[in-house]
Amino acid sequence: MKETIFIKGAWENNLKKVSLSIPKYKLVVLTGPSGSGKSTLAMDTLQRECQRQYLDSMGMMANAISKPKVEYIRGLSPSISVGQHVTNRNPRSTVGTVTDIYKYIRFIFARLGEQVCISCNARIPASFERTEVLVEEDEEMNNQIISCPNCQEQQAKLSMYHFSFNKPEGACGTCSGLGQVASINEAMVFNPELSLRDGGVASLKGVHRDIQMRILVAAGKHYGFEFDPDLPLKDYDDVQRDLLFYGVESEEFKRHYPNSKPAAGTKFEGVIPSLWRRYKEKDGELGAKEKDGSFFHEQLCPDCLGARLKKEVRQVKVADATITDVSEWSLEDVFNWTNSLRKAIPEEGHYLLEPIIEDMLTTLQRLIDVGLGYLSLNRQTLSLSGGETQRLRLATILGSALTGVLYILDEPTTGLHAKDTAGLIRILQELRDLGNTVLVIEHDVEMMRAADHIIDIGPGAGIYGGTVVGEGSVDDLMSNEQSVTGAYLVEESFPSPHRVRRKGNGQHITIQQAKLRNVDIPSVSIPLGCLVSVTGVSGSGKSTLVFDILAQGKSKTEIRGLDHIENIVIFDQSLMGRVQRSNVATYTDVFTHLRKLFAGLPEAKERGLTSKHFSFNSPGGRCETCQGLGVLSVDMDFLADVEVTCTDCKGKRFTDEVLQVKYRGYSISDLLNVTVEESLPILKSETKISRMIEMLCEVGLGYLQWGQSVKTLSGGEGQRIRLANELSKASKKHTLYLLDEPTTGLHPSDIKMLHALLNKLVKEGNTVIVVEHSLELIRECDWVIDIGPEGGAAGGKLVAEGTPEQVAKVLASHTGMFLKEVLSQDQ
Repeated sequence: MKETIFIKGAWENNLKKVSLSIPKYKLVVLTGPSGSGKSTLAMDTLQRECQRQYLDSMGMMANAISKPKVEYIRGLSPSISVGQHVTNRNPRSTVGTVTDIYKYIRFIFARLGEQVCISCNARIPASFERTEVLVEEDEEMNNQIISCPNCQEQQAKLSMYHFSFNKPEGACGTCSGLGQVASINEAMVFNPELSLRDGGVASLKGVHRDIQMRILVAAGKHYGFEFDPDLPLKDYDDVQRDLLFYGVESEEFKRHYPNSKPAAGTKFEGVIPSLWRRYKEKDGELGAKEKDGSFFHEQLCPDCLGARLKKEVRQVKVADATITDVSEWSLEDVFNWTNSLRKAIPEEGHYLLEPIIEDMLTTLQRLIDVGLGYLSLNRQTLSLSGGETQRLRLATILGSALTGVLYILDEPTTGLHAKDTAGLIRILQELRDLGNTVLVIEHDVEMMRAADHIIDIGPGAGIYGGTVVGEGSVDDLMSNEQSVTGAYLVEESFPSPHRVRRKGNGQHITIQQAKLRNVDIPSVSIPLGCLVSVTGVSGSGKSTLVFDILAQGKSKTEIRGLDHIENIVIFDQSLMGRVQRSNVATYTDVFTHLRKLFAGLPEAKERGLTSKHFSFNSPGGRCETCQGLGVLSVDMDFLADVEVTCTDCKGKRFTDEVLQVKYRGYSISDLLNVTVEESLPILKSETKISRMIEMLCEVGLGYLQWGQSVKTLSGGEGQRIRLANELSKASKKHTLYLLDEPTTGLHPSDIKMLHALLNKLVKEGNTVIVVEHSLELIRECDWVIDIGPEGGAAGGKLVAEGTPEQVAKVLASHTGMFLKEVLSQDQ
């Protein structure tokens, strides 16, 4: 059996004919500066070739996945990539359902629970009857009858189906198991001042609106009245209004014409029924709400109050807890409750616990080990961050007991406090010890120290990266003069110059009685004119304090000192969008300037080309086969869709006529394919564009391609693009900048560059608050506010506040403990 994966001559993106061996059945860390080529090597080369060869071996469409630019790869294993992008957008998916823990919980309540008598409200003890069926759901269990020992009334015994909010037997009838009820916000859908043609119905747009207008006019003629698309909605009579709002087959419209039936071409669905149909097709999915704007009000279900289950199900108890209680607890509390079941359940019921309890405890312990112990079972997966999603999947994967697999992970320490990194490392080592190869793209120094083998890509980003500059152990990198990672580690081993902490401008923001979710802080003060970090373990309440209480005012909290602030700018980790057409150039508005630049060239004027022809978002100059995307999507049935290069334009997006217009030898397609940093010498004379290029390079994003879809960017990259946009604007107002883990995805050497930028904002008279885990940035801050001490219910308290040196002396602070260690290196 081959003990290595050998890659020969990889030249995808910025890789420069890279050849290397990756040891199998080891924990291997792939590191290097941001944009050096790590993800290109791991995901775009290694993972893609694994997928291609796997499909080929199954006789499927291997040619649907283009072969990466590599001479060959030998010794491949089946691969699983665990990235940070949330793919499950189903609101019914929770932490409990994706980990299978909720299935075990349902089994426990169905077999060991005390039901409530529907006649006298007495408790009916569990019978502990023996059955061959254990955890798997059995329809025969639905037909069992139990008797109340108090009044002898008989009733149905609740089965596992009844404890599922995804089954009609258990789902709350009011909200269908979603925990929320929706209503249409008619004020957002209809504008009575406008006509249908002028946008009076917000959900009808473009070509779709034109088609619907023709159907409405035809329906009016069929029923003998005029429907005028140019009439303001406020002037509609009852017939016109009922037709538009509810459609020809609604009871509201039929009452006007009880004896008439719609004809072909007149079956208008109605705006409101159409919105409900689209909403229900997606089952309230987040994507549907984004698509339909703010057309729906959502509120907590008045019957189940968000518990999702029927009343009789919510009353069942096991060990003094209902299934609603257990679902709302943190995973750590669920672990403790599960551990106590053997004592709480009579001995005759132990045989029901034995097949499941060890699996439950093992899964829960893994989730706690990767720093997710603060999550609850009923937490929706679509509300998780990228790092949380990745760690959740990683802990779940271990339960599969697969061996001989290549796992590729993209920065699993994202959003993880240093305290929890050790637990994550143990999980990865366990995955390795099962007989798997674990390849981790990572910047965390502790992860590097734990690795069996490190591969350092660099030495820089973009065109300055793409080579293997070092391999081996941490000590090997430190002795390698070419390694940027090694140079940083060497620098860290020497004392740093004495840091001067800013005192601020003498003014403060003071938050009194901060109470929201798990946060309960009587008072906390933030000095203005400083770089401030809010720290704590995952789930401690950092983001709640900064983004919900301070920024959004969601708590009935008194906040003093905001009058000293003239503007608040928020840079959170939300993804920049799911629109395929939005890329780095369009998002930063650089593309607008590029189109004007090309449209002003003599060659363009000779051909009669305007800036519109240089847009891939509108017809005219774009390739119509791919509609300017450069790629075509291939439906892979049960596998994820695959994008292939457009067969007509070969990925260039535009027609040949547009591509013949060149600026300094580059077509507009060529410029979209170069990196930000590479474009600086080309566009240096264009002031508006070059300023943005310089800012993107300053925030460490010079490696991005202008045409790169924003869908592919991480939350950290998106945040830094927004930061570059902000820095390019000159402002003399005192601005409060709030950033959510801006170091996400940054190499330690790049964090220095980010710190310099944040310092620049503070020196200009602003205040910067960062929610942060990175000790490299926290130790450089002027003031630290540490929340905790733990996550979830055990967090939310003010543990420490002061300079990094002061926080390092607080024994109760986990952050302080690690700060003490990194600050001691400066002595």
